[in-house]
Amino acid sequence: MKSEIRNSDITALFSRVNKRAYDKYLRRVRLVKLRGFENREINFDFPVTALVGPNGSGKTTILGAAALIHQGVVPRRFFAKSGKYDESMKNWRVEYEILDKREMSSTTISRTASYLKAKWNRDAVDRDVLIFGVSRTLPASERKELSRFIGSGFQGFSEDQLTAPVIQAVEAILGKDAAAYLRVNSGEGDLSIFASQETDETAGYSEFHFGAGEASVIRIVSQIEAAQNHALILVEEIENGLHPVATRRLVEYFIGVAKRKSVQVIFTTHSNDALIPLPNEAVWVAYRGEVKQGKLDVASLRALTGQINARVAVFTEDRFDEIVADITLRTYCQKHGLDRSGIEIHKLGGAAPARDHTRFHNASPARRFFAVALLDGDKRKEDGFEPKRIMITASEDDADTFSDLSFIPGESDPEELIIDRILTGLKEIPTLLGKLTISLHLDSFMQEQVRQSVVQRSYTNGDRHNIFRQIGEDLDFLSEELVQRAFITTWAYAYPGDIDEMWDPIRSLLVKRI
Repeated sequence: MKSEIRNSDITALFSRVNKRAYDKYLRRVRLVKLRGFENREINFDFPVTALVGPNGSGKTTILGAAALIHQGVVPRRFFAKSGKYDESMKNWRVEYEILDKREMSSTTISRTASYLKAKWNRDAVDRDVLIFGVSRTLPASERKELSRFIGSGFQGFSEDQLTAPVIQAVEAILGKDAAAYLRVNSGEGDLSIFASQETDETAGYSEFHFGAGEASVIRIVSQIEAAQNHALILVEEIENGLHPVATRRLVEYFIGVAKRKSVQVIFTTHSNDALIPLPNEAVWVAYRGEVKQGKLDVASLRALTGQINARVAVFTEDRFDEIVADITLRTYCQKHGLDRSGIEIHKLGGAAPARDHTRFHNASPARRFFAVALLDGDKRKEDGFEPKRIMITASEDDADTFSDLSFIPGESDPEELIIDRILTGLKEIPTLLGKLTISLHLDSFMQEQVRQSVVQRSYTNGDRHNIFRQIGEDLDFLSEELVQRAFITTWAYAYPGDIDEMWDPIRSLLVKRI
């Protein structure tokens, strides 16, 4: 599943943050001491930020820290104190870098929130802040304050049609006509419910008969569209009550409204779908008192936090490298008589996150198995990517080491390496074309068509990341992943030396059970 957000929009929003072209913007939060965090820093490099992590990892703590420095947010909304039972709050402190053009035209300003002498002390700033908690998806029938809307004789005090921007956004997120929705006001403060008017096709119905996710989307979009420009939007568990597709579309809406209204959005999530539209730098992972920047899917997070029964974890830069690792590791284990079972492979969204998460995991006293990062060959000569030898202690009399970083051969992208190897093999290895054709699930009479596609695309392709998709289009629209797997399998068959080069640095880890 791919996002509909254009790369040019992502680039433009990054540029705007770097240029500090906001009237109000939360640029950085430093958790000096707050719950399980000490001296941890989160940079908001993109105006829509996702916070991911297992339950109890501190996602909501970071969300609350972002809210805390703003005048309209009551500290106890996220950090309530219950007398002597919360003495741990003593000396909590959060530091901020904030853009506020009304106070200073060109640079960030520093602010602090600290908990001293049984109360919060804040250099609070003025900004419109909207907070959407998990309770937003509570069915209307379970919300006691809405009981006044129940009864056959109920009539609303007034009705408001949804505005055109709200209707357009709700339709895009939910994939259904939203023109018939309206807000029904009680006449008592801001208390209201949503309803759908009767149409030629459907009878009218109130929010008491909405899906929880449907009402949540309408409420979030309505309030954001009514909010001031440059507002801060905070959302807990964005996917709560939503279909995965609607979750992705809601994040796409956030990116669009960040561009249109200059708002900043921070949300917590357990959903991989919520991360699809976001660039790598827009995601922060919290676990074990640490925060790391970079995409991390749920399966990878379970591996890092020891929630899987593994003996080794392999972390890669992206999905393609994940496939490379899976196929080549099976080939290597079969060749050397090693046990492939219990070895988990997960993508982490970039070389630096793969390296950093691997090293943080291996250094943790709570880890139950070791990890290694498999990186592209072009990282081999970059500063900061020098492998470290890790000691394995199976017993007092038996110790060994392995390299925490391993590299795919070559000095460029693995796609380029594999295509080049296949092109060479087509000339030098008589059986390779037949092997590749079979791996593509094609009949043998299509061998020449396969050869022509590979050779032609090697000349016309301008981005090796797209070449397998293009070859698939040539061969009766085979899926990109099928083509990727066929080429990787054929490469592993024809060039076993490349595979040994990848996995020999961690062979001692593969033969051990930790």
